[in-house]
Amino acid sequence: MTAELKTAMVLAAGLGKRMRPLTDTMPKPMVPLAGRPLIDHTLDRLEEVGIKRAVVNVHYKAEAVESHINARTRARRGPFVIISNERDLLLETGGGVAKARTILGDRPFVICNSDTTWVEKESSNLASLAEAWNDDAMDSILLLAKQENSIGYAGDGDFHMATDGKLTRRKKGEETPFVYAGVSIAHPRLFENCPQDAFSLNVLWDRAVSAGRLYGFVLDGWWMHVGTSEALAEAESFIADFDAAEK
Repeated sequence: MTAELKTAMVLAAGLGKRMRPLTDTMPKPMVPLAGRPLIDHTLDRLEEVGIKRAVVNVHYKAEAVESHINARTRARRGPFVIISNERDLLLETGGGVAKARTILGDRPFVICNSDTTWVEKESSNLASLAEAWNDDAMDSILLLAKQENSIGYAGDGDFHMATDGKLTRRKKGEETPFVYAGVSIAHPRLFENCPQDAFSLNVLWDRAVSAGRLYGFVLDGWWMHVGTSEALAEAESFIADFDAAEK
């Protein structure tokens, strides 16, 4: 049952502390990668799959993000963006989405980190994620990357995935092959009776795991975890090499 995706939430309010000193002068979503701000990589992917409207939350150096969004609008680059202002209180990933819930509507929607990007193989991973959606079985489905296809990632993975796609958490001391790639589809019911104010999406994912309603889909391509200046340089190099090999 393919999700008809028209709306997305782009999380762009973080402080970007691990990107310093770059983020001393600009918010992390505006850090350039391969000639474009990180947030453009996200918004352009959304536009490619027909997302018409996106909510972008802002907090740290919010004016820079808003100015860039306004420039995109003047240039008629989609999707149409609504700003969710978190200047007074940073609400974390879950709280940021919960604040925007009335704008996001009553149908499944995409949630994206503004600093997540990947190099695709032959098909659109966002389109494939939407095709994998099952409204009856799922509260959320996460795009996962294989560790061996991840650039700039040095952790132990995030989830175990069963043959039917159901996810369970990695236990302390374990290692799993799958890393959350910063993109998911969520049904509004995921946010029913959610915490107030600031909280992480992990709270809702753990609840969905317990209910057997959190699923995963494996990215076909190479994911870039652009979390530090070193990872940014590694991603730049990978994209340059990939582009050169494609010519």
